[in-house]
Amino acid sequence: MSSLGATMLSGLEELWAETAGDPRVSIAVIDGPVDLSHSCFAGADLTVVETLVPGRAGQDAAAEHGTHVASVIFGQHSSDVTGIAPSCRGLILPVFTTSKDGSMMPCSQIDLARAINRAVEFGANVINFSGGEFAASSEGHQLLESAVRLCSEEGVLIVAAAGNDGCRCLHVPAALPSVLAVGAMDAKGAPLGFSNWGEAYAEQGVLAPGTRILGAAPGGGTARMSGTSFAAPIVSGVAALLISLQLKREQTANTQSVRQAILGSAVGCDVKPASDCRRLLAGRLDISGAVNRLENGGEARMSDNTEAPERTGAQPQEATCPLPAEPVATETAESATLTTPAVVASSSALESGAAVAASGDAAQLVYALGTIGHDFGSEARRDSFSQAGLAEPDSAVQLGKFLADNTQHRTAVTFTLNLEATPIYAIMPAGPFAAATYDKVLSCYMAQFDHEAQVERVSIPGYTHGKTQLSNGKTVPYIFPETRGICPWSTGEFVGNLLGKDQDEERAVDIANFLDRVSYEIGNLGTSPRDRALNFAATNAFQVERVFESAYHKDLKLDAIAVEPSPICRPDSDCWDVKLTFFNPKQRLEQAREVYRFTIDVSDVIPVTLGKVRHWHVN
Repeated sequence: MSSLGATMLSGLEELWAETAGDPRVSIAVIDGPVDLSHSCFAGADLTVVETLVPGRAGQDAAAEHGTHVASVIFGQHSSDVTGIAPSCRGLILPVFTTSKDGSMMPCSQIDLARAINRAVEFGANVINFSGGEFAASSEGHQLLESAVRLCSEEGVLIVAAAGNDGCRCLHVPAALPSVLAVGAMDAKGAPLGFSNWGEAYAEQGVLAPGTRILGAAPGGGTARMSGTSFAAPIVSGVAALLISLQLKREQTANTQSVRQAILGSAVGCDVKPASDCRRLLAGRLDISGAVNRLENGGEARMSDNTEAPERTGAQPQEATCPLPAEPVATETAESATLTTPAVVASSSALESGAAVAASGDAAQLVYALGTIGHDFGSEARRDSFSQAGLAEPDSAVQLGKFLADNTQHRTAVTFTLNLEATPIYAIMPAGPFAAATYDKVLSCYMAQFDHEAQVERVSIPGYTHGKTQLSNGKTVPYIFPETRGICPWSTGEFVGNLLGKDQDEERAVDIANFLDRVSYEIGNLGTSPRDRALNFAATNAFQVERVFESAYHKDLKLDAIAVEPSPICRPDSDCWDVKLTFFNPKQRLEQAREVYRFTIDVSDVIPVTLGKVRHWHVN
C-alpha cells in the first residue's frame, strides 16, 4: 500500500500492477543533495550529475529537502518509504545548499538553467524541480526560458512546484510554457491554503497530495512534510509511470501526450465542486483518468498545515523560513518568495580546453556568446591593483591598458563571459597557447570600449570544466577557450559590409534590429549541440551575410528561428540544420514564407558549416 494513503492517490495501486517504472525512463531531480546511503534507495538506479553544488549530502536543510523529494519518487517498495516510480532510473542534480545559519540558500535562474541543460544531456525524460521564484508574469530569465524551450523541443517534461505563498501569484519555472505546474491538496481533494494559483496554472497545473507526505530523512529515518515541493514529485513519478506504460505496450515514449493526459483528466469543479474553483488549477490529479485518456482517449472520472515534521530514527535539523506576508488560510507552508534572480525550494520544512578534454574528467564542449567582463575575486586583490599604480581598478578602459602593459598582473584578474551583464563563465586560458589566448581575450575586452570597433559581443568556444567563486560570492564554471575561435561581433561592421558605402539609415536600423532579434532568441549557455549550432550560425559572417543580404533586397522580415537535427550528416559528426524563416510585411501574411537553411557540424570544439545555404518557399 502506498505510504501516501490509498484515499489520496486512487488508481496508483492499479497502475503499479501494470508497472513500477521502466529503467529506460529517466527522472531528474533538481534539488538539494540527496543522502543516497538511506535504506529506501537500496537497489535504486541513481546517478549524481556534477553541478556547481557539491553532491555529498549532510544533515542540513538542503539535504533534508532533496532527500525527501527524491525518496517520494525513488523509495523502494521494500523500504519504509514507498516511492511512486522506484524502478525508473534517477539523475540527482544538486542546486540548493545550506547557509551558515541553517537556512536553505537560493540558486539563481541561471544555475537552474544549467542543471536543466545537464539533465537533458544525461537523457532525462522527466525533470522534477520542487522550487521556484516569485514572478510578476509568466516570464523567466532568458537562459531559463531557453532551457525550458530546449526541453520542449527534446520531448522532456518539466514538473515544477506552484509555490506556497497562498495567493493568486505565479512562480517560475512552473508558469513557463510547456511546464507542468503542481499545487497541493489535502486527502479530500481540497486545495491547501498555502498553494498558489493563477491564470497560467489554470491552463497547465494540477493539484496533487501535498500534506504530511512521508519521505526519507538524511542520516536515516523518515519525516512527514507538507508543501507544493512534495506534491510535485508525486506528479513526476506518475508521469514517469505513464511513460513506462507506453514502453511496456511497445509504444513510442511521448511526454507531451502524458502531459496532456494528466491535464485533460484532472478533476475540476464541474465534477467535484470546491469553495474557490480558481484554486483547483486545471483540476485534481486523477491517475485512473490519466491512464484511460492516455490509452483510449476516454474522459476522466473521479473513481499544509505548517507543523513540525514527524520523524523516526535520526533527527535532521528542521529549517524554517518567513511565512507569506498575508497568509490567506490557517494552513500555511513556507513561502518561496525570493529576491530576484534567485530560486528557492518550495516546501514547508523551510522549504586549455584540449588538455581538459584529454584529462578524462567531465569536460563539456561549449560555444558561448556574450560580453567579456572582469572580476578581482576579492577586495584585497582589487586593492593590490591600486597599490600597483592603477588609479581606478573598476574602470574597464584603465584596467585593459594596465594589463596590456603589465603582463605580470594578468593572473590576478579573472575575465568573465557575461550574458545581459550576468557572468555565466570564468575564462581560463590554458595550454601551450595560453599567452596568445589571453592576448586575444584582452583584445576583445578592450574592443568593447572602443567606439570605432563597436564590439557588442564575443564568441568563446572551448570546454567547460571546474568552477570558481567570484567576488560577489557567485560560483560559475570555468571555460577553457579555443584561441582560433574567439571572435568579436560588431553589428555596425556587419551592416556596413552588407549595405556598402551608400547606407540608408532606416535600412541600417532595420538590419540591426534583425541581428538584435537573432541575438536575443539565441541567448543560451552554448553547451547543448543545438545551442552550439545556433550560436555558431549567428557568428558565421559568411553564411549569415548571404541570408540577410538576400532577405534585405526582398524587403523581408525575420519571422522564426529554428534548429533541428540534420537528416544528412557525415559519419562520426553531429549535424544540425539552422532554419531562418522570413516574411514580407507589406503583403498578406498568408503569402508563402521564405526559408533559408544551412547545416552545421558541432562535433568538434570549432563548429563548421556543411554545403551551401538552401532556400525555398513554404505556405
